[in-house]
Amino acid sequence: MTDFYLKVDDAVTLEREVSEAVVNAFAEVSGDHSPNHVDETAMSGTAYEGRIAHGALIIAFMSTCSTQIVERVPNVRATETPVSLGYDRIRFLKPVYIGDTVRLRYAVREVDPERRRARSEITVTNQNGDTVCVGEHILKWVN
Repeated sequence: MTDFYLKVDDAVTLEREVSEAVVNAFAEVSGDHSPNHVDETAMSGTAYEGRIAHGALIIAFMSTCSTQIVERVPNVRATETPVSLGYDRIRFLKPVYIGDTVRLRYAVREVDPERRRARSEITVTNQNGDTVCVGEHILKWVN
């Protein structure tokens, strides 16, 4: 196989607390003020029994992982620029609540040097070890 920036099984992990301040700040930045995320009274009477984090916030944490894995590569931007082509097969399996701590594992599963791409698998678990979200990410290097 041709040398490439990443190789299969390269991985990073990230832990983040999903605090009320983080969720409120994300609501402000995104403009998503759904009661699901910002109204404890409304959500306390639902099957969730409380506010839940934005799915897009969890995807933002995934983006942090992709940046971390790229930035480990020496001279990664010397001749090409790594960019995200997108996230596929995102599934929110369980809610993420205010106060949860999530752990993301971002692992390279496929490298295509000819197309200048890497596909990674992302698994998000909560502090109890429950899988709350899964997805795939595609990175591309552009010169």
